[in-house]
Amino acid sequence: MAKRKGKSGQRIKDWHAKYVAGDEDGSAHASRQKLTRRAVKLPPRQLATGMEDLDDLPRCRGMVVGMFPGGVQVHTDLAVMLCMVAKTFRAAEDTTALAIGDIVTVAMAQADHTNGAHDDRDRADGMILFRQPRKTALARPQPRSGKRRDRYKADVFEKVIAANMDVLLIVASCGQPPLRPGLIERYRIVAERGELTPLLTINKIDLGRPQPQVLEDFSALGLQTVLVSARSGEGLDALLPSLRGKRSILAGASGVGKSSLINRLVPTANLPTRTVRPADQRGRHTTSSASIYELPGGGTLVDTPGIRELALPIDPAELPWYFPEFEHFATRCKFNNCTHTHEPACAVAAAVEAGKIPSRRFRSYLRLRETLEED
Repeated sequence: MAKRKGKSGQRIKDWHAKYVAGDEDGSAHASRQKLTRRAVKLPPRQLATGMEDLDDLPRCRGMVVGMFPGGVQVHTDLAVMLCMVAKTFRAAEDTTALAIGDIVTVAMAQADHTNGAHDDRDRADGMILFRQPRKTALARPQPRSGKRRDRYKADVFEKVIAANMDVLLIVASCGQPPLRPGLIERYRIVAERGELTPLLTINKIDLGRPQPQVLEDFSALGLQTVLVSARSGEGLDALLPSLRGKRSILAGASGVGKSSLINRLVPTANLPTRTVRPADQRGRHTTSSASIYELPGGGTLVDTPGIRELALPIDPAELPWYFPEFEHFATRCKFNNCTHTHEPACAVAAAVEAGKIPSRRFRSYLRLRETLEED
């Protein structure tokens, strides 16, 4: 056997010495466990009582408002808590385990744990035990990595950006930056897929208003539109009733005035804002972490940078995933890779003709697919 050098050789010597002495190595191994921010499990020693006494720990319920590798921030009635994920936590395999907006049950750590009496350098406030079933989910399909993908499994993995939201507040502007109907359409179908109500808010009307035909086109899609100006406050009285008592999450291109709109809706927010770049009329991202705001009169407003992922170009092959009413008929198409645009014996097109799929939805699919193929 080749002689090992350095730390590897020293470890072998230490193990051999303990073996000869009859010492148990299991306890030594347990003492070497350390929690880092990339860990996904909270070792039993993190709580003074141990995992076997979890039932005796106080619990609370809260909403996930922030994510980082290895843990999450949970907004509870007590405070915003930094929580790790218990090793007993289980989630569905075909979707994101935790996302912004998830309602979770937290086992709160003892006081001597959080005040530094133990050697946990993260000093977590508790650990997540359960996640409540999601009522809605703002998501996009995501292929698994080659290492984890099951080549014989056709199910799509859902990357959930936000859960349990009621309204997707789509913010746009007519100028600085210009209106992007294609992007608004993408947000709309993502909202409908996740069973959220899409609400279009066209901001900066003090700089210009959209053409009547544009508003008519949005209305034909069943998209409620509200014109506002975060600078002057015009139109906010018409917007607030649609948000009151609901959980809303913002979406929109950078520079359309999302932060300015939050400052108007929540005067205590005091968010920093930035101007549009004059050279290309594009905005500058100002939101770097998820934030939650309580609206005056009731309601919650969530702003998260994760929503930007929904603005990325959609692969045309993924587009049918955003139209769940197609799924039942798509399996009957003559071709497995049917695009539902021109192929013979397309069951989706036949269902549209038979009135089983709304023609408005099919026209939306065709229009959006055409724009994706042009990108």
